Amino acid sequence: MPRTPSVSRQLVIAVSVPLVLSFALMVLVLDGIFHDSAQQALRERLDQEVIALVTATELTDSGRMDLRLLDPESRLAVPRSGHYAAVRSARGRVLWSSPSMQGVPIDFGAPVAVGNTAFFQARLADGSELGILNRGLEWDYAPGNSAKLVFSVAEDLAGQKARLQRFHRQFVAWFAALALLLLGVLGWLLRRVLRPVRRLEQEIAEVDSGQRAQLGDGFPRELAGVARSLNALLRSERTRIARYRDTLGNLAHSLKTPLAIMRAALDGGSGQYATLNREIDRIAQIVDHQLQRAATSGGATLGQPTVPLAPLVADLRAAMRKVHTRKDLAIDTDVAAEAGFVGDSGDITELLGNLLDNACKWCRGAVRVQVRLEPSRPPSQRLVIRVEDDGPGIAPADRARVTGRGERADERQGGHGLGLAMVADTVALYGGELVIGESPSLHGASLEIALPGRLVESAVITSAA
Repeated sequence: MPRTPSVSRQLVIAVSVPLVLSFALMVLVLDGIFHDSAQQALRERLDQEVIALVTATELTDSGRMDLRLLDPESRLAVPRSGHYAAVRSARGRVLWSSPSMQGVPIDFGAPVAVGNTAFFQARLADGSELGILNRGLEWDYAPGNSAKLVFSVAEDLAGQKARLQRFHRQFVAWFAALALLLLGVLGWLLRRVLRPVRRLEQEIAEVDSGQRAQLGDGFPRELAGVARSLNALLRSERTRIARYRDTLGNLAHSLKTPLAIMRAALDGGSGQYATLNREIDRIAQIVDHQLQRAATSGGATLGQPTVPLAPLVADLRAAMRKVHTRKDLAIDTDVAAEAGFVGDSGDITELLGNLLDNACKWCRGAVRVQVRLEPSRPPSQRLVIRVEDDGPGIAPADRARVTGRGERADERQGGHGLGLAMVADTVALYGGELVIGESPSLHGASLEIALPGRLVESAVITSAA
């Protein structure tokens, strides 16, 4: 089964995803704003250079241009400096170009009309980009004479792009650090806020493993009601089981006494009462079975301790060898040391006793018991117990029938047919599984049951050490 993510992880994901997305959107928006601001600043610088160029320009009375740079250290005077300027006629003829344009072919674009300004970016043959500004002016150089001129300036964008990239990296780094800091603070706050939930989970696990009888106090208001309800449920369950056992013990005593009197009276009679004796014995067996079934824990695993299987199987193995002394029994056991049953010890003792007794009764001489834990199974079926024998086995047509009360695979054999019925009932109470088949090695019957199980505490401590 796929593991369900914790509440804290889901909350962190639910908050971090929109937080990261909002930060990413903020970075994009602010980066765009900064880029637009840089473009606007570039245009203003170029516009100032046009004004400086116009200031330095003079036209003689004959219409000839005389342009002297006011600043001899201007970058316009340095070849390939990245700052360029030119003055053109309305038809596009270059009247003057800055010394910086030496060896740099620049297309300033089409001339613009008087009073208009054009700003655009262009790429040179070497791949560098320029920001270009054109402004159209009408120049009066003599009374009644004027000339239409286009002043053009350009600036290499490499420096601006480097500044933008540096700002972009710093901006992303700042926001990433801020996002990590916020997520760290959020995770820390969630751990503090969800600490009572983890405590409730831990105490429920301790109740489930039998380490405590009920949940503690001191939970927040939102969880206090849950803890009180669970404690009330636990107390009610223990009270119910105790009441059932007391009541059924009295019932058992009340029923068994009249049956014993009837059996004693019939034993003194003739052989015609043998059938009645057998039926009285069967009634007594059924009463015992039903009373014991109702008096058990009812398949409840909550708050039940872990019952180690290794010593229990060893004790039952010794008991079976004493009970079935007429057979030369070889009972082979393979029990995992860490295997434990989650439930009432009386239930698992009765269940294993019935399985072993049934196998010893029908075998020719060999019985095998295997117990293991399978963590991949559902919690109610992690403990797997298999009992095999070398007897005649159970026919496939009889496997569904023999788990009924009073049913036997061989009607000629003695018994009341309650052993497998009690096993099936107990397995069903715990939500387990019973599979009847054929032993692949002993070629007799194979009964495999799956019940709630977990690691025995001592085995966990030993393995950890």
